[in-house]
Amino acid sequence: MKKLFAISLAIVALLALAACGSKTTVQDTISKELGLDVSGGKEVLNISTYSGGEGTSCVAVTLDDDTVLDAIKNNTEWKAFPLDETVQTLVYGMEDGTSKEGPFLADENGDPIVPEIQNGYYLLIDRHSDTKSNILERGSFNFTVGLYDTDSNTLYCCKLDT
Repeated sequence: MKKLFAISLAIVALLALAACGSKTTVQDTISKELGLDVSGGKEVLNISTYSGGEGTSCVAVTLDDDTVLDAIKNNTEWKAFPLDETVQTLVYGMEDGTSKEGPFLADENGDPIVPEIQNGYYLLIDRHSDTKSNILERGSFNFTVGLYDTDSNTLYCCKLDT
């Protein structure tokens, strides 16, 4: 009886430890999505409207050193600001006097989730099955945007799935 109790207690302890270790952090999410090690970053934003596989999320960390910035600068997939028209529309929206499109990464009021960034780098990852057509002309979206603000050393990782 004592042996069965000891084994049961050990199993419960292992399950408790496994549950504690399985929590995904903002740093884990950004590292996985953008392929950057941001384990030393401090969480400053964590928004998610996901339900049933669809929704918007945006997480951000501030960084104390230039390790991530150096990795971004050495990766040709990251582009220096200013944003191209597609990313500008997705993140902040575009207006030309007669029409307005976006932002698609917006809060419940239609305002951009990401604060205005003046200097930095960006990355657009198109996760849609039809990557040959213009992302802005599709009926649905599946993309990830990485934005690094060099003025505040803040890295944003935002996703939209519709």
